[in-house]
Amino acid sequence: MKFSVIHTSSECDARIGSINIGEIEIPTPVFMPVGTLATVKTLSSEEVKELSEGIILSNTYHLYLRPGIEVIEEAGGLHSFMNWDRIILTDSGGFQVFSLNGLTKTNDEGVRFRSHIDGYYHFFTPEKVIEIQIKLGSNIIMPLDEPVPPDASYEYTERSVKRTSNWAKRSIECFRKNNIQRKPLVKEKISKIRNENYLFGIVQGGFFKDLRKISVEEICSIEFSGFAIGGLSVGEEKLKTYEILKFTSSLLPKDKPRYLMGVGTPEDIIFAVSCGIDMFDCVFPTRAGRRGLFFTSIGKINIRNKKYEKDFSPPDPNCECFTCKNYSRAYIRHLIKSEEILGYRLTTIHNLYFFKKLMSEIRESIKENRFYEFSKKILEVFNLQK
Repeated sequence: MKFSVIHTSSECDARIGSINIGEIEIPTPVFMPVGTLATVKTLSSEEVKELSEGIILSNTYHLYLRPGIEVIEEAGGLHSFMNWDRIILTDSGGFQVFSLNGLTKTNDEGVRFRSHIDGYYHFFTPEKVIEIQIKLGSNIIMPLDEPVPPDASYEYTERSVKRTSNWAKRSIECFRKNNIQRKPLVKEKISKIRNENYLFGIVQGGFFKDLRKISVEEICSIEFSGFAIGGLSVGEEKLKTYEILKFTSSLLPKDKPRYLMGVGTPEDIIFAVSCGIDMFDCVFPTRAGRRGLFFTSIGKINIRNKKYEKDFSPPDPNCECFTCKNYSRAYIRHLIKSEEILGYRLTTIHNLYFFKKLMSEIRESIKENRFYEFSKKILEVFNLQK
């Protein structure tokens, strides 16, 4: 994997760059659509290629439980299983496991959890999580870490930092030992890309700057290919989040990609980019779309509102996506209210198009040293309720 910084803003720490994995080049900053269960809901892989920069995120926890790693491995890996010849990042599933609360027990060895599907118990160690992702054929692999709730005590967070660091060391050792060749595939392009595998590290530390600094120092002392900031998308106070994000990002190496996990509203992306963040993922744009929320050039639009019942204009008058060029607010409102799958598809297509375009415009504004001017425009739009 090669990461290059092409240009840094003269106004702030915002930067444009590229991640090259095999023959695939990903421009940064980049937004990664989330395909939790090996699909971005309602869309085909071919459609997602057009609505992304060639990288998506899937979830280790969910794929481990269903359909099971054996099924995906027999198919030749996740790329082949879902017919995706671009980049796949898989998160460790740690966030999902720890979200089970009372169904989870953690010690220094790993985490025991109960499946939300059938109630059976499972045990994730750092090594097992890496082995699963290698079998999936993930291109960017995330290690098991221990996220903490925003109100966690200093003592609890400190233990989490130590555990995350120890798990990181075990993870990279396992990665180096087990990153083995897989069965050859008929689809040569997919076979080639799935054998390009890299491991990122995850920084924790909650809302304590000294613990964030310790975590950065410990995680960045390990030879990871990139670094992620975890624990900042769990419902914490916005201004406090921004303060910790800016502080943490400033400590990370400049020559490797920086990934902010689970954050994906326009206003959050704008701030994070100003801090030098390169990669984003979030389920919110697609999940909110299925509930009728459009992100548009004039702000958020809840298409379920009655005022759109006889509104035959496009969802976004300034958008060139398939949805906006062909369908009206009134029709999509009808579909969403009727729980028709086409409605979910149309909102998802538009929202992914919007975020792809947003990231492209962000990169252009950084290149032209007018990022603050562009940021002000976006923030003004999304501070208005539609």
